Amino acid sequence: MNKVRLVPSLLTDNPETLENMVRLVETFTSYVQFDIMDGEFVPSRSVTTKDLAHLQTRLCWEVHLMVLHPETYLEDFRQAGAKKIVFHHEATNSPQEVISLTRSLNLRVGLAVNPETPISEINPLVNEIDSVLFLSVHPGFYGSKFLPEVLEKIAAFRDSHPGIEIGIDGGVKENNIARIVSSGVDTIYVGSAVLLHPQPAESFRHLLAIANDTTHQ
Repeated sequence: MNKVRLVPSLLTDNPETLENMVRLVETFTSYVQFDIMDGEFVPSRSVTTKDLAHLQTRLCWEVHLMVLHPETYLEDFRQAGAKKIVFHHEATNSPQEVISLTRSLNLRVGLAVNPETPISEINPLVNEIDSVLFLSVHPGFYGSKFLPEVLEKIAAFRDSHPGIEIGIDGGVKENNIARIVSSGVDTIYVGSAVLLHPQPAESFRHLLAIANDTTHQ
């Protein structure tokens, strides 16, 4: 089994906090995800494309768009430096169009799905995308309650789609990361368990070690 990736997920509405988060994670990783929220698809708002464009960082990064009309954000994030766009299946009536537009900008594309969305809705799009991101919380906030039933969905999806990259985002902690890995994920996105920990770098390395110990059992 391949090693599991652990990716910090940065969520804030404050540009100064964003800067501090970036400087922090630069000390222990080279790749991050920025959470972008519009206050419509989810209740919260976040920093914007402009805030990310002003960042000076060596990090490679992707964005998780928790927004309505994701197609209107693509070009701005490409110009800001994103390598990948992850958008929500539930946020558009035309996911195929968003996928095609993202591809036309030479960006990788991921499809995010909320906990209630059945696998059957995303199956027709699997061959068009690079990854599927399963939300294991109701999106929009750090520290939301983990929904363990999502792991059954991931395991079923892995059985039917052995080749696609699977990610999980939300509520990942030391006490559930081994179960999460066992469901068949490739990439685990972590927010509060790292960013709100008193020793973020130590927490990141500890969670990564648990995840990859699990893969070799």
